[in-house]
Amino acid sequence: MSSPGSGELRAAVVIEDDLDIRNLVSAILAQGGFQVTGAATGREGVDVVRQEHPTVVTLDIGLPDIDGYEVLRRIRSTTDCYVIVLSGRDDELDILTALQAGADDYVLKPFRPRELRARIDAMLRRPRAEQVAQHPSARSASPAAAPVRTEDDPRELSDTLLRNGILVVDGEARTASCAGVELPLTKTEFNLLHELMRSNGAVRTKEELVRVSRGRDYRGYNFVSRTDERAIEVHIANLRQKLARTKGDPDVIVTVRGVGFRIVPGSATSR
Repeated sequence: MSSPGSGELRAAVVIEDDLDIRNLVSAILAQGGFQVTGAATGREGVDVVRQEHPTVVTLDIGLPDIDGYEVLRRIRSTTDCYVIVLSGRDDELDILTALQAGADDYVLKPFRPRELRARIDAMLRRPRAEQVAQHPSARSASPAAAPVRTEDDPRELSDTLLRNGILVVDGEARTASCAGVELPLTKTEFNLLHELMRSNGAVRTKEELVRVSRGRDYRGYNFVSRTDERAIEVHIANLRQKLARTKGDPDVIVTVRGVGFRIVPGSATSR
């Protein structure tokens, strides 16, 4: 994160009912060059976000008044800021719900301050897909002339066209299609699919896939938590769902129990 003296301070909001955690997160953000405002309840947090127009929001799920997921939905209805969910819940359903409601990241409590700093730093280097999607010229272009692109990635993906039956991944254009239908993948989903495709049937561990999802954003930060691995499971589940909506076979991505995931070569055929 930028230093406090590098220019005008960006705004951040910490929505957390535990005073000690709120103070800790506020200190981490302040050290990174943010003007921080805290909120102890969901309603207060939503109001502060609307007033401050923050760059970053951290959100506790277990708030005393409004369910944290509802707070997240209200925030997402008014702003495209970066949101990190801080929670003691490590169930896969909780992670999935948070990501589907619009969270950019999910950090399990208790967390390491260095880990939170790294995640915030990573988010600030990621372009927002919505900024491209909302551009008038992007909307007016036909799908054939201008296929939907995922978020920009700082890594240079090679291998150009990777094929597995009717599933095609273009590493240069950052597009994926199944039976000729564009798959609306997020940056992370694309990176994971690309890695599995280029592995050509070899198993990729969850730890390896966590680092693939991070790319260069983390700059050597190698700690992988159980929450990180669960997030990979959620992204893989989302990939399977998107394949199922086309003529693809969601079972092309196979779970290797206790290890990770792999692509079954030649199995992504029309059902």
